[in-house]
Amino acid sequence: MNFTYTISGMTCGGCATKVKSAFLKHPDVLAAEVSHQDGRAKVQTDSKPDRKKLDQLLADAGNYQIIEVSESSASKEESHSHASSVSEQETLTTWETYKPLVLIFLFVSGIAAIAAFDAQTFSWHHWMRYFMAGFFIVFSFFKFLDLKGFARSYAMYDLLAKQWKGYGYVYPFLELGLGVLYLTAINLPATHVATTIIMGFSSIGVIRNMLSPNQVQCACLGTIFKLPLGNVTLVEDLLMVAMAGVMLAMQI
Repeated sequence: MNFTYTISGMTCGGCATKVKSAFLKHPDVLAAEVSHQDGRAKVQTDSKPDRKKLDQLLADAGNYQIIEVSESSASKEESHSHASSVSEQETLTTWETYKPLVLIFLFVSGIAAIAAFDAQTFSWHHWMRYFMAGFFIVFSFFKFLDLKGFARSYAMYDLLAKQWKGYGYVYPFLELGLGVLYLTAINLPATHVATTIIMGFSSIGVIRNMLSPNQVQCACLGTIFKLPLGNVTLVEDLLMVAMAGVMLAMQI
């Protein structure tokens, strides 16, 4: 018998490995394929596995839960239909994946542009400051929605969070603090330096993971949205570093 389980809590390849191991510990499970990107586990069994036993095995492995179960009948017709629509699904997936990030960027950019107008003139310096304020405040908000989940995901690729788990809990507060400092313009030179250090250091972990064969989910929007860790994340970090550098140079 084949079953497909929808699993919550998976954020990276390491999570998928833990979930697969948990399923294989069940005596009725013969084989399992787990994808953290789809949030699903395809399981082959002799008989229908005991749900309580599976829930316990997943809970022991980490913060993972079964939220949906469906029995699969993988017929040739279904396989052919799936293959014929792969390219369309990949296109939709790419847009749907980055849609939240694009919308946030557009909203923050627009609000920053409105705030940067002063007496019929537009100030790029003010726009960058307001944009960075909105960026840090909004991104910290999504991390606070699931602080524990963010800390776990962030520790998968950030160098400091790997060594000290507490940094994953501190980081959203650092982002929020930077956002407030940019919004209030309190001690901007020191804020620019802090931004360069924090975001520059974060980008090092992103680059290292991009060079690794293991795929990890980006934690920039917490665990609410599933974003792959890659070029977009790196550009996001380096953009903050570049803006901070430009504004610091303008004040010197």
